[in-house]
Amino acid sequence: MSPRAGLTPDRLTEAAAELADEVGFENVTVSALARHFGVKDASLYSHVRNLQELRTRVALLAGGEMIDRIAAAVAGRAGKDALTAFAGAYRSYALEHPGRYAATQIRVDQALVAGSPVLRRTTEITYGMLRAYGLEEPDLTDAVRLLRSTFHGYCALEASGGFGAPRDVEKSWDAAVAALHVALDHWPRNKEKRD
Repeated sequence: MSPRAGLTPDRLTEAAAELADEVGFENVTVSALARHFGVKDASLYSHVRNLQELRTRVALLAGGEMIDRIAAAVAGRAGKDALTAFAGAYRSYALEHPGRYAATQIRVDQALVAGSPVLRRTTEITYGMLRAYGLEEPDLTDAVRLLRSTFHGYCALEASGGFGAPRDVEKSWDAAVAALHVALDHWPRNKEKRD
């Protein structure tokens, strides 16, 4: 059987995601993936156009996995319970799959992801959870940015060993999520409306 037999864009994407968790997303290249499959780089270009497409595919795969985990966690919950479940699912995915998680943070070419069910579902779940706080645009976008930056910053610092104080990181996480709930519950309503 030829080493190229069975290569598909989906199989390459899954292998690239696994490689990202092993060696870091920034180290996933077409060459590294070709070595993984024991083929020449050129063999992969019939399945993915370039590194950007491969990384976008990994980002969408990881984003889908992550939002599936979050959706299962928040199902049937609202308010603080939903926020706590959302935050916990986000953090566990980020810590368990560091390379895949890093892929979810890249800026992707909107032309490549237009109409993506993953991005649509992520927006629906996230905004649905925040609407329980009575938020509408432009406050929704502002709240999403607050949550994303808080969750990402915390996870990045935790993963790199950046928390040196003796306080348990779990307790600090719980306190941060509780503080976010208070902020969302008392959000300063923006009178500006989007066109």
